[in-house]
Amino acid sequence: MKTNISRAGRLLFFALSICAATSLLTSCADKEGNTENAADASPMSIPPLFQRTGELSKADEWSRTIEKVDELKAKISKDPNDVKARLQIATIYMAEARITGEHPYYYPAVLKILDGVLSIDPRNFEATTFKASVKMSQHQFAEARDLAEQARQINPDNAYVYGVLVDANVELGDYEQAVAMSDKMQAMKPSLESYSRASYLREIYGNYPGAISAMQLAVDAGLPGSEPYCWSKYTLAHLYTITGQLDKAEREYAEILAVRPSYAFALGGQAHVQRLRKQYDKALATLDQAAAIMPEFSFHEEMAEIYALQGDQQKAADKYVEVVTMLDEDAQSGHSVDLEMCKLYTKLGKLDSAAVYGQREYSKRPKNIDVNHAMAAVAFKQDNVKKAQEYIEVAMRTGSKNPELLRQASEIELAMGNEQESKKLIAEARKVNPNPVL
Repeated sequence: MKTNISRAGRLLFFALSICAATSLLTSCADKEGNTENAADASPMSIPPLFQRTGELSKADEWSRTIEKVDELKAKISKDPNDVKARLQIATIYMAEARITGEHPYYYPAVLKILDGVLSIDPRNFEATTFKASVKMSQHQFAEARDLAEQARQINPDNAYVYGVLVDANVELGDYEQAVAMSDKMQAMKPSLESYSRASYLREIYGNYPGAISAMQLAVDAGLPGSEPYCWSKYTLAHLYTITGQLDKAEREYAEILAVRPSYAFALGGQAHVQRLRKQYDKALATLDQAAAIMPEFSFHEEMAEIYALQGDQQKAADKYVEVVTMLDEDAQSGHSVDLEMCKLYTKLGKLDSAAVYGQREYSKRPKNIDVNHAMAAVAFKQDNVKKAQEYIEVAMRTGSKNPELLRQASEIELAMGNEQESKKLIAEARKVNPNPVL
């Protein structure tokens, strides 16, 4: 594959796309108190900002965000056909979705704004590309790719659209095409966005040292303290965690929080490292901090897993119910959560439900390695070892060295009676990360 560096989580890429999106373009209410929301009022109206609370409301950029949105709304009031002002609000709302985690509110709001732009200018490149980015974030990958291809037809010389095509092809399992799009993007514009995508592709193809090197370039290319910069450092820390370099991961998380104390994902990362060190109470306290900042389901899922490790099955069960509720809320706003539900029900041992959700996702993207990994786990727990082997072969077709994937493959090989192959896979996993649990 070609992923040369001369030119992140996966939904790392939406955060990075926001940074690139702003370069394409030269009154508030809370959730309960909105007089207007993303689905109501006239088709061309602008939904209000979602009111930040807690630590996020203290961030320096929040007051500037309010002022800027008010200024842009005033422009639109004077000229409803002011496409540039509408697009600027869309980029602000895309950033707010990442910063606050209020995806069920902001994704429909952004789509409404973009549809308004497209009703004025049906071939608007920025609106088409931004819409593809939002569809990516909602896990509507095929639609995202179609929109990105439309945008490329409008403007084939813009690096941003190639980034969306990388993301969509990755999620649909078309990895060779993703590499081709990544190479085009890097050739056009070496940047945080292009380095990050190269990093993720290197990870997919089993090259963790190369992935770490590329993500460090992404960090170096970022503006310290910005959301994309913090997300890149977070993803770098995640790569360190996967490869068992916990001290380096902790350092990255601490450096993020030094410049952006309200960055909830860094707190979540710290908690995961604390969990791996078996500092369960400390990890739960850190997750409480993260969850107070952002309604991110993965924080609560990790809490549930820690409660289970501590032997408190009731607390774990109650927390898993919260996770299901959060995922349902996302689903109601247009976010596809079938893979997440499959993995969740697999952990809970509810294999019939896991299989239903997994099959739904598999029907949409049968070539994706993560989907096949999830399906292999379900089939294996259902004692359908032959089917599990079929799925795991697809999951490993890129040469991924993800330790969890390798361990799953090892269990399947052992169940098939291939003891030597099972040992070989375990040895590969330990080369990447000697820790038995990720």
